[in-house]
Amino acid sequence: MYHLHLNHKSKTPKYKQIVESIITDIERGLLKKNDQLPSISEMSAHYDLARDTVEKAYRELRERGFIVSVQGKGYYVSGGNDGKLRILLIFNKLSSYKRLIYYSFLQELGERAQVDLQVHHYNAKLFADIIERNLGKYNYYVVMPHFVHDLDKVNLEAVMQTIPAEELFFLDKDYPNLPTKHSAVFQDFQRDIFNALLSANELLQKYQEMVLVMPSDGNYPTEIARGFHNYCVNYQKTYRIIETATEESIQAGAVYCVIEETDLAELIKKIRQTDLTLGQNIGLISFNDTTLKEVLDITVITTDFEAMGKTAAQLLLEGRKEKVKNPFYLVRRGSL
Repeated sequence: MYHLHLNHKSKTPKYKQIVESIITDIERGLLKKNDQLPSISEMSAHYDLARDTVEKAYRELRERGFIVSVQGKGYYVSGGNDGKLRILLIFNKLSSYKRLIYYSFLQELGERAQVDLQVHHYNAKLFADIIERNLGKYNYYVVMPHFVHDLDKVNLEAVMQTIPAEELFFLDKDYPNLPTKHSAVFQDFQRDIFNALLSANELLQKYQEMVLVMPSDGNYPTEIARGFHNYCVNYQKTYRIIETATEESIQAGAVYCVIEETDLAELIKKIRQTDLTLGQNIGLISFNDTTLKEVLDITVITTDFEAMGKTAAQLLLEGRKEKVKNPFYLVRRGSL
């Protein structure tokens, strides 16, 4: 007997749920061309549904071209899966860097997958709602698990575990607390920041103080600050963590690690109003590379966003269950 995906608590009419269940299973390849569906009577009796409900659902499916009725024999699937993977990509936010990941992901997949994009805006409750609405409709759920808001309203581990482990894929950040094995392409923010600063250790020797400019309202991973703190403590650096460069009084002997580009611009303006020289008696390190930072000769610590999207797509296409740490490095330029 064909298994319908019905949610009796949902406000969606039952006939619509039947339609969506059958279309989803056709698109996922669980129902193939020429497969026979249960008769209206069988479906009605098995799921305790009114005949009119099942009949209405079958009529809509027939009108939309998903099934055909054969006189005296019953209902059959008229179309099958087109061979494409169905992927739901759930970002935490949209930004220029996220777009690099997105387009690299799409380019690598080519015509072999259909990708739908949704954004949870760091909100755990919104993420839970997205999963509830879309569970069972995709081959893979690719999630950026950065959450800040409504964490007290949702059991995130429970939500994650409603997704079959073989369909769950984490991007940008791993989610190691789950008991089931999943795949991921991730940054190890704490270790990555530590190692990036360590790789420039000899350049940092000429500075007496290190300052991380990290806004508390920017929803940035706390592991960034921990990696910065660990480097400074391990290598006996005087350090501060501030939220904005607006009120900062520029002094010689400081090197600033800046996350937001508005703070980077503010610091560059302030430095230009002094007789200090970038890379000699004051330093700048920015997070995430851009063409403009290259032109301005700004040292950056960055992950490879295009590699992240490409690697994720390759793992999905090949059906490989792996955790891959994405490349992360420091690019030396004149500002250090």
